[in-house]
Amino acid sequence: MIQLGEGAWQIPVMPRQSVNCYLLGDVLVDAGVKRSGPKLLRALRGKAMSGHALTHAHPDHQGATAEVCRALNLSLMCHPAEREAAETGYVLGSFPNPKSLMARMQQRFFAGEGHPVARTLIEGDRVGGFEVIETPGHTKGHISFWRASDGVLIAGDAAVGMNLFTTTPRLGLPLGIATWDMDAARASICKLAALGPKRVAFGHGPAVSGDVFTEFAAQLG
Repeated sequence: MIQLGEGAWQIPVMPRQSVNCYLLGDVLVDAGVKRSGPKLLRALRGKAMSGHALTHAHPDHQGATAEVCRALNLSLMCHPAEREAAETGYVLGSFPNPKSLMARMQQRFFAGEGHPVARTLIEGDRVGGFEVIETPGHTKGHISFWRASDGVLIAGDAAVGMNLFTTTPRLGLPLGIATWDMDAARASICKLAALGPKRVAFGHGPAVSGDVFTEFAAQLG
């Protein structure tokens, strides 16, 4: 695990930090793909856990959710707009073209089974010592997690920290073929930059400094 701040850890579950999960206090954020369960359970072994939250319910974020929730007796949390996908396991509703080959392959190979949602999260709620920030764009119900005391921001897929095809680190917009509304995504990036983060972490790629993220947001106009 990679420490981002006090009680805040990044858990890479695929090589080169291409898919990341996070431990915020006693809450697991995101769960990788459906084969990520054993790696997550090893990382969390011996830790007192209370819940599991999703930034959004895409296949590479909810894949091992049901497995981990059952194994650790965790309650599941997500934004209301993500609830149906999280509970049914059909996670392509927010894709621009859910019938595309890429979408169908993600559903088949990455998505895990659904799991009941115990609590829905909206702007201003608190999870693991972090504040929920609504950041729609990549999906309608995408959320990020912000801690003002030290400037740590878990941005999820509001932006990405790598080229998703080459895995080369670089800041970018979320993948267009999997994004619900790119104009909304740009607005959410600017919203997050306005918080003045010191450290920004992503669902894909390594974390960056707040200055690098703010400069990227400024380039979006």
